[in-house]
Amino acid sequence: MLAVAPQRIGIFGGAFDPPHRAHVALAQLAVTQLKLDHLRIIPTGQAWHKPRRLSAASHRLAMARLAFADVAGAVVDERETRRTGPSYTFETLRELRAEAPAAQWYLIIGADQARDLTGWQQWQEIVQSATICVADRPHLTGDQVQFDAERAYPQRFLRLQMPALDIDATTIRRACAAGQDVSPLVGAGVARYIADHHLYSTVS
Repeated sequence: MLAVAPQRIGIFGGAFDPPHRAHVALAQLAVTQLKLDHLRIIPTGQAWHKPRRLSAASHRLAMARLAFADVAGAVVDERETRRTGPSYTFETLRELRAEAPAAQWYLIIGADQARDLTGWQQWQEIVQSATICVADRPHLTGDQVQFDAERAYPQRFLRLQMPALDIDATTIRRACAAGQDVSPLVGAGVARYIADHHLYSTVS
């Protein structure tokens, strides 16, 4: 009998307040480059590292479902939004690994997150529980910055070759507050949801 290869499952977390085209591009890139069977999109609950109060979880979940609808194998996972208190990645990984212990797990993060990874709760457990896949934007010099956690566990890191997309959620929220059309940045479905629910009417 042929051995069945373990499932390759990606984890892509974030505030997604709102989700935008750069998020979607990274998700699609991860599915392709990592040959993922599934990708868990996990909006954070109460973000311990963000000083700003996030939009209601119900809105961020709805926008994530709209934004990632066309990404193959992607499913929006509500688990962090159901928790009380701060939401930590190591807890999410423990839960997911318990549900699928034979799977290979890939945590998809940006370069800024990779730089700060050693400040995350139980960061060493995170690195040992999943392969850390960093969205890498080529530098003008061609040099690749190595992160502290990567120096400690080089075998646990992969780089995703991400094209430069100059989009961020703060700029989008400010554009919404100014009454500007953000559909080129978030897609028509998410832009319509933002307008219908009067999100980001003030700058935050």
